Amino acid sequence: MHHFDYQAGELCCEQVPLRVIAEATGTPCYVYSHATLRRHYRVFDEALGDLRHLICFSAKANSNGAVLAALGRLGAGVDIVSGGELERALRAGIPAHKIVFSGVGKQAGEVAQALSAEILLLNVESEAELELIAGVAATLRRRAPVALRVNPDVDPQTHPYIATGLRESKFGIPIADARRVYERALALPQLDVCGLDCHIGSQLTSVQPLVDSLGALVELIDVLRARGVHLRYLDIGGGLGIRYADESPPTPDEYGAAVRALLRRLAAPELTVICEPGRVIVGNAGVLLTRVVYYKDSGHKRFLIVDAAMNDLLRPSLYGAFHEIKLAALADGANRPHGPVDVVGPICESGDFLAKDRDLPAVEPGALLAIMSAGAYGFSMASSYNSRPRPAEVMVDAEAWAVVRERETVDDLMRGERLPPWLR
Repeated sequence: MHHFDYQAGELCCEQVPLRVIAEATGTPCYVYSHATLRRHYRVFDEALGDLRHLICFSAKANSNGAVLAALGRLGAGVDIVSGGELERALRAGIPAHKIVFSGVGKQAGEVAQALSAEILLLNVESEAELELIAGVAATLRRRAPVALRVNPDVDPQTHPYIATGLRESKFGIPIADARRVYERALALPQLDVCGLDCHIGSQLTSVQPLVDSLGALVELIDVLRARGVHLRYLDIGGGLGIRYADESPPTPDEYGAAVRALLRRLAAPELTVICEPGRVIVGNAGVLLTRVVYYKDSGHKRFLIVDAAMNDLLRPSLYGAFHEIKLAALADGANRPHGPVDVVGPICESGDFLAKDRDLPAVEPGALLAIMSAGAYGFSMASSYNSRPRPAEVMVDAEAWAVVRERETVDDLMRGERLPPWLR
């Protein structure tokens, strides 16, 4: 669910009309609902029941400091994939002992940064990375807490770009090699081998792939126990989907029930389960506001040109993703004929679109639209392509709202640039 609803004909975020925010900040603009973030976190947390667990929000879904801080106040940790995300998490007040570091390309400096901060866990994606972490730990005279991320070769039944648990994926250590790599890790005194990790992909619309992958993890843990290896953490990743159009993803309760049922087999109350939800927490907690610039009718196709573009919201161009589009004021589309249009932006690319063949009211230029379910992988994937400054970000809490990231300026884009001596 979310807290974006019509009140007296105006689309509001909680109690604030989106029109008010757009008039004050300009467009494009991202708007996040604090109440939705709170609800989604609590529902996910409650679904895991009395299972010993830690929810580490996936920062790559939305790394805004206010979003991280809001979730941190509720008890969340953070799953990071870069040194920059580590710094964001720490500045947002997330305790280092609630931060896990994933990703296939950790560099020595990032590993040193993580070990110096004393984060909870480094999820190791390859043997080469294992050796790198051991070397950095030796230099710093620390023991590095690590979990091996295994690739179970399970089809998550999602878009191929966000499937991470298949054999051809760059992520994780093949599960057939896991025992051998654990043996190597255990032989390195610089490593504290304390966990097992698996993440099969994003926008999961069925719980079965998760069940299949967890079943493989439970078997591996049993094998490691027989070897005398007793892990403290089982990181089961994230990936639970949300409804963008007509999807029917599992509910957090269904997810939690499946996880608890499988882990009962382990009879390991000392094991802490780590979850890395991102989209399911923040996806429906955010919208992108944009204004209509004008219509264009080519004779074969009608275009609704808006001031947001693929640099502001990449998902439609990158994945062919669907985002519902709503009028910010119902009166703007009253008694006007509907018709299919492509909603496109000003970027100089044919792939710059936010919707294809969408049946929308014939609104006038200047009308305000809300692109729904844009809280995950919206601003975090935004760019300044075509030298377009990135949008402002706003958070709403009941009747209050605040800008939590100012709109970039052209000066921001050029900061750090300089001419070489021969062109001055």
